[in-house]
Amino acid sequence: MRTFILSVSACILFLAVVTMPADHALAVDVTRTRLPNGLIVLHSENHNLPIVMITLVVKAGQIHEPAEKAGTANLVAELLAEGTINRSSKIISEQVDFIGASLNATAGADFTTISLSILKKDLPVGFEIFSDILLKPTFPESEMTRVKERIKGILKQREEDPSFLAEREFKQVVFGNHPYARLTEGSSSSLDLITREDLKRFHAGYFVPNNAIFSVSGDITSDELGALLSKYLGNWEMKQLPENNSLELETRRIKKVIKINKDLTQANIVLGHLGISRENPDYYAVSVMNYILGGGGFSSRLMQSIRDEKGLAYDVHSFFEALKQAGTFEVGVQTKNESASTAIADIHRQLELIRKEPVSDEELSEAKSYLTGSFRRRLDTNRKIADFLAAVEFYELGGDYVDKYAGYVNAVTKEDILRVARKYIDPDNYVLIVVADQKKVVLEE
Repeated sequence: MRTFILSVSACILFLAVVTMPADHALAVDVTRTRLPNGLIVLHSENHNLPIVMITLVVKAGQIHEPAEKAGTANLVAELLAEGTINRSSKIISEQVDFIGASLNATAGADFTTISLSILKKDLPVGFEIFSDILLKPTFPESEMTRVKERIKGILKQREEDPSFLAEREFKQVVFGNHPYARLTEGSSSSLDLITREDLKRFHAGYFVPNNAIFSVSGDITSDELGALLSKYLGNWEMKQLPENNSLELETRRIKKVIKINKDLTQANIVLGHLGISRENPDYYAVSVMNYILGGGGFSSRLMQSIRDEKGLAYDVHSFFEALKQAGTFEVGVQTKNESASTAIADIHRQLELIRKEPVSDEELSEAKSYLTGSFRRRLDTNRKIADFLAAVEFYELGGDYVDKYAGYVNAVTKEDILRVARKYIDPDNYVLIVVADQKKVVLEE
């Protein structure tokens, strides 16, 4: 069935690479080609199943849209298959369903993704539909109004979700005026300002081959792929991209506590600050460090302390969300209103500890083993391979990334972890969001 995913970020594609370990036994054989129109084509041939997966990344996301019309990129993605010059929304849906394909479009902070899953025998039909929604969407007024109202309804429902409230407030404070501070979907007021002409202008400006990555994995040869690309995307013309007027991120050190009152039995807590971009050379040391701190599930320090020893929460975690330009460091936990202060104090204790003392040999070994050993679960389908190749290209990690990743991780030392913990974790300057029944929460000043 055709599905169009409404997403705060294109996280599936992002996670396919930011947490990607490597194993030499499972190196991906890929051919990289730049077509005359500037389109980057990545091809991994695999004939185990008669299925082909396509991931197209267009380097256009919320950082490319005007602040007053937040949600433009997402609305473009939502409406790509809701009507083209050649097909109505109903016909697209029926044709996709008839061949048993899956066609998805999502927009995120940095890019928009269009993906197609299809049987080999239906490739010509699939390419025709894919190229139609990519090159010739019409953004019908009636469909735009319908999708806007649906998004507004979703945003209204989310206002009752304490986790959503905490995360939204956190990013608004941390990122300030930068586009990363906004919701990918925009807001009810910004959606009202977006016109059909805005969508057409955004699409015409950014959906060009020299701003895109075409990744394909599965039962298709190079000759077959070349013929299909020539027939269905051969007329996709290179254009000069619009000037990017997105704001530079202001790197500021702030301490702010925000309390949001809700009638809840569980306090929803987010604590953190600015993090790193995906292209930061310390990314691998940070990944190992965070696994030990709070990213390693039941083996992490935060989980052992707050859950196992104190019984304050079912789950507690930390993570670095590393986007193209910047990122965040966050610790998240849900606990009883009455124990919120105790949980926050213990988070601070763990943040101080990992900055003060070297991690143990056992912690370091376990983190490395997990990060390098989980590769098989992350590249075990053509879908994951297509996403992975596109992400590696987008983040400019290099064609030998698969071969080198394990070396990057294994090279991390205890001294590296201590260094990056002191550099990228700041227990004194942070944003703390507490969504809770504030009458029952007493926070230490």
